[in-house]
Amino acid sequence: MAEHNALLCPALDKVAGEEFLQKAFQIMLEEGVRKGMDASEKVCDWKEPEELQQILDLDLKDGGEPQERLLDRCRDVIRYSVKTCHPRFFNQLFSGLDPHALAGRLITEMLNTSQYTYEIAPVFVLMEEVVLKKLRELIGWEEGDGLFSPGGSISNMYAMNVARYHRFPDCKQKGNWAIPKLAVFTSQECHYSIQKGAAFLGIGTDNIYLVAVDEKGKMIPADLEKKINQAKSERAFPFFVNATCGTTVLGAFDPVAEIAEVCARHKIWLHVDAAWGGSALLSQRHRHLLNGVERADSVAWNPHKMLMTGLQCSAFLLRDNSGLLQRCHCAEATYLFQTDKFYNRTYDRGDQTIQCGRKVDCFKLWLMWKANGTRGLEQRVDRAFAMTRYLADEIKKREGFQLVIEVAPMIKERMMKKGSMMVSYQPLGNRVNFFRQVVTNPAVTREDLDFFLDEIERLGRDL
Repeated sequence: MAEHNALLCPALDKVAGEEFLQKAFQIMLEEGVRKGMDASEKVCDWKEPEELQQILDLDLKDGGEPQERLLDRCRDVIRYSVKTCHPRFFNQLFSGLDPHALAGRLITEMLNTSQYTYEIAPVFVLMEEVVLKKLRELIGWEEGDGLFSPGGSISNMYAMNVARYHRFPDCKQKGNWAIPKLAVFTSQECHYSIQKGAAFLGIGTDNIYLVAVDEKGKMIPADLEKKINQAKSERAFPFFVNATCGTTVLGAFDPVAEIAEVCARHKIWLHVDAAWGGSALLSQRHRHLLNGVERADSVAWNPHKMLMTGLQCSAFLLRDNSGLLQRCHCAEATYLFQTDKFYNRTYDRGDQTIQCGRKVDCFKLWLMWKANGTRGLEQRVDRAFAMTRYLADEIKKREGFQLVIEVAPMIKERMMKKGSMMVSYQPLGNRVNFFRQVVTNPAVTREDLDFFLDEIERLGRDL
């Protein structure tokens, strides 16, 4: 009887739930946004793993905890997490916080829908098409296709898979046994997702031909031609060239127009990994860095990087408008994509992806774009370039900023434990580790960049 009566009432306390959300949102605003964007606060409150586990009490228990204890948990999670919105967080290619994009992320999380059919996500199905069309126009395509994927790595894998299917459609049913040994070409400075994609798709990392780069990290087209001819002599089938616009370490832009000429001669699919540098297309002053991108067959572009939409927002864009993406990935699941729906089934785009459930990633970009306009986003890109130029000029003025011994790891440890800022480091070829400064956050000022240089000097003074 008690069980029967329990089914007559909701199992959630909506009043208590709303009260918790209001308090949790206030904690987010105060601790995460206000303090997180305050340069006088720490980027991170560093704790060793064993100490942090004790502070957080991560174990899951049989009984639930009271609201105030849960709110304390929320404060602790924010306190001991890295504040990527902090003006002195330079560690990754993503940073900063746009309030409109954050609002978009919160709304989509609240609605908790999947971007696969019009019936379950009518607003976002239409919105995604509008946003993707705008991105394609900036590339220079009048038509095409595309989708938002879980990240730039997956976008690059989509490109490789679609390119393979385009040349060998039988591979979808018959597998790699039905096609020749394939060859992939990319620069020595490419993102590691190209290697991962070749492994994941069964192409094999041994069949990636790494093309030489110049002193600035740009692919050398003449060496690409040489590597393509080498692959042919080794009885491999060249089918995919990946050009990078904004390499991870040096930020180099491959000469896409010249690479496109090579691809056209050999009839090879050209993909441009512009996950990092694609946003330069918004800038009249800097879009020349991607000259020739309109000749690509596909492009990866991550607005969650330079434009600050927040993770994740990665567009895979396709010049083809024949339904290639749909044919390559469709499985025609009848429980989702029924043929007798009462509305136009062309709005059900979920079967063109490798996913079933797919998060809504277009709304945060759309809302941010609505708030700032194209000109506002262009100013954001131009400011990032201007800040980078300023920092480069300041480094040239200072003595002692040429690395001659292995100090970067030690300085990184000190800055993390101090919490004053956060910047990544890595080696390049046979060079020693160096700091990779990434300046995209609009909250960054010249004072923050001067602090960056001063802090490295302070932290490394005794090394």
